[in-house]
Amino acid sequence: MATIKDIAEKANVSIGTVSRVLNYDSTLSVSDETRKKIFEVAEELSYKKRVIKKTATSKIAIIHWYTEKEELEDLYYMSIRFGIENRCQQLDVQVVNYFYDNIDEVKLEKIQGVIAVGKFSKIQVETMAEITDNLVFVDYCPDEDQYDSIIIDFEKATKKIIHYFIEKGHKSIGYIGGREKCKDSKEELEDTREKTFRSYMRELDLLDETHIYIGTFSVNDGYRIMKKAITEQKENLPTAFFAANDSIAIGCLRALHEENIPVPERVNIIGINDISVSKYIFPSLTTLKVYTELMGETAVDTLAERIDGRKIAKKIFIATELIKRNSSF
Repeated sequence: MATIKDIAEKANVSIGTVSRVLNYDSTLSVSDETRKKIFEVAEELSYKKRVIKKTATSKIAIIHWYTEKEELEDLYYMSIRFGIENRCQQLDVQVVNYFYDNIDEVKLEKIQGVIAVGKFSKIQVETMAEITDNLVFVDYCPDEDQYDSIIIDFEKATKKIIHYFIEKGHKSIGYIGGREKCKDSKEELEDTREKTFRSYMRELDLLDETHIYIGTFSVNDGYRIMKKAITEQKENLPTAFFAANDSIAIGCLRALHEENIPVPERVNIIGINDISVSKYIFPSLTTLKVYTELMGETAVDTLAERIDGRKIAKKIFIATELIKRNSSF
């Protein structure tokens, strides 16, 4: 595993700056450019490159639903992008990046296909489909009969985390999640993790609605919501929390630390994703690893099949794995 010193040397910043950035220290004054550089170096050093024979040069577009600034708040999508770009480099494929608000500009590019990363509205999907028939979605499946998609089974992932907590003797289990919207819509998207948590905990006769908190998928909301939970629940604070992503979990850990609530002795925290910084924070985060780089690589390989002539849509699930660290027993 790469160390904080390795990241600092490659990013050309101090060890202290790297440590504080990776722990989302809110008191640190550092530019987004520096933060981005540190996160990308951490991701690069975590990535296991494969050496393969290159094919003929081609060109594809990645359309992101996140802005660059939003990507810094949720490294999940940065990691997917990293997997796409590295796979394209291995295959000698040129990549151009676009964001949700400039989809129309892709029409001006001479591309062979599009990889759409994130959640998109029906109108945005139709716009991309007009650009090319070679279209792959990552982390979203707008129509499994028409479009290729690379996704995670978040229902199975959620149950896996709940099972782990129960096996460790927890009965009071909380949930801190987020809601998302397509960029051109005010309607919130249904989140499978939240839906499954409610239904499965109810099935197990363990559901307590007062232990469910919803905000956004950010470090700041993880911090804010955990502070709220501590204030509201007091001695009834759950002994375990499932955080719907690692960014939320990192914010939760910071709030618990400030309130002198020991982790994992009093509260266990488990996140989802295993973003590159999860191993460097304190305490290191137990998380359900989503193989985001593999999602990106698989998207490129799937798009290559489309370009080669495949017409039948594919829906590909990528497996997850629980990575046990120090935020849970």
